[in-house]
Formats: sequence, C-alpha cells, structure tokens
Amino acid sequence: MRRIAVLVNPTAGGGRGFRVAEQAVTYLEQAGLTVRRLQGRDSDEAAALAGQAVEGGSDALVIVGGDGLVHLALQVLRGTETPLGVIPAGTGNDVARLLGIDRKDARAAADVIVAGHTRALDLADVSGTGVVTVVATGFDSKVSERANGMTWPRGQMRYNIATLLELRVFEPIRYALELDGAPYELDAMLVAIGNGPSYGGGLRICEGAVIDDGLLDVVIIKPVSKLELVRVYPRLFTGTHVRHPAYERHRVHSVSVAAPGIVAFGDGERLGPLPITVSSVPSAMRVFAPGEPGGNATGD
Repeated sequence: MRRIAVLVNPTAGGGRGFRVAEQAVTYLEQAGLTVRRLQGRDSDEAAALAGQAVEGGSDALVIVGGDGLVHLALQVLRGTETPLGVIPAGTGNDVARLLGIDRKDARAAADVIVAGHTRALDLADVSGTGVVTVVATGFDSKVSERANGMTWPRGQMRYNIATLLELRVFEPIRYALELDGAPYELDAMLVAIGNGPSYGGGLRICEGAVIDDGLLDVVIIKPVSKLELVRVYPRLFTGTHVRHPAYERHRVHSVSVAAPGIVAFGDGERLGPLPITVSSVPSAMRVFAPGEPGGNATGD
C-alpha cells in the first residue's frame, strides 16, 4: 500500500474533524504513504470525489469523520477490493468502536492503517444502501429524526434531549415483520436490526451482534411504560437490557419491517419510510482494524 485517499469532514465533532485530519495526514505521510486529501462541499461531491479516487487506483480510502462519513464511503467501496480506513472524529463513532479503533488518539487510529491489517465486514443492505451498524425503526428513529432537526446542543446531549422530548408523545407501534419469510405481528416500542451491536454513541441495543457472521440481529423492545423506558435507558450503554422481560432477539438473514408513520435510519442517516427489507451481505467489504495479518480483529 502506497497511495491512499483521505476523505475529510472538517465539521465533524463540532470542528474536531479538521484538527484530527491535520494530525492524521501528517503522520501518514511521515510513515511513507502518498496521501491525496479529499473534501467535498456536500455529501454528493464527497461521494463523487471518493469514487474518482477509488477508480483512479488509490490503494485505500480513509475517512476522517464520524459514522455519517463512514456510511457515505461504504456506498462507494462495497463490492470492491479497496479497503476502508477509519480515523474517528465524529460524535458517535460507533464504527470505530466496533472495530476496536482508538476514538481519541488520531495517531493510534492512523497506526492501524499503516500496519495494514484488514478484516472482512458484513453489511446490512436496505434497498441497495449498505449499513454497518444498526437500522433503527421506532422510538429510536423518531429520536434521530427529532435530533436532526435541532441546532442545539451539540453532541450526545442533543440526542438525550430529543429522547426526553419524544418520550412525551410516543406510543407503542404496530409492526408487521417477516423474519426469514416467517410473518410476525406485534406491538413494540422499537425494532432495531443490527449488523453491529451499537448506535447513537455506544447504545448497545443489539448486544451480541457480530459484524462478520453473515446474520442480522433483530431486537424488539416490547411495550413498556414511559417511566420504565427512562429507567432502562442507561442499561443500553452496558448491554444489560438484554435481561429485561420486554427484550426479544431474533437472528436472521433477512427481515422485512412495516409500520405506519415510521422512518428508518441506518448509521444515523435517514434511509426513508417503512416498509423496508433488510438483508445481510456477508464479507461485503474490507476494513483496516487492529489484529494480526490474516486474522480477525475484535472491538468492544
């Protein structure tokens, strides 16, 4: 590996993206790599620049930003042999978390790319759009939609406030599911489809999901009182919610989800209204991750 393209979101993490990019690019160049820096004026231009870099023969595409930029890059890379590198600079950084990449030290994250160890990564496919982490449909997606419309505060606190605001008006949702073709109807607070375990900056909603097993984890939270939802919320950060009686989990290759008035989100990005079908795509791309050459890397 000699030539890499580095796609930067300078506004990620409230402006942290620019500072992290400067540190990372300097170190990658000092390590002997030829770096081409890319920065689009919007997501469409960023995707076009990334595609051109891959088609032009870059040995790797590295993003400096958050899960949104990872989501954009993987649409370009899926199905190619070009690996993805992640230098986290966003708010949630759940992809870095699941790959075991240091989320605070740019040089440590760049070291993973310089070392050159890669691993296969499954994707969850939603009508041609790949998702690395979790597809949200329900209370969680309503929180995301509300948070995306807020301009203050920044970071995780925005989602905490959006959660409280949405909780005031939320009611259980009637879902119609197909789990590997088997119909299943029920009322629930949410249905989350995990390729990986966490979203929203470490909320381990799909605790136990593995990113290279060829399966999706479908997690259902059945109706609970609003007070109980608030009480259980902190347990999502540790994954201990799996012991709650309202928790239900299915492991499938494909799931269809229908519910009235619900918009799906994946990797924190808006995918569109239900119904949707989500399918596992095994070994859809390769990513740089800590580990031994030819072996698997692990992340918490």
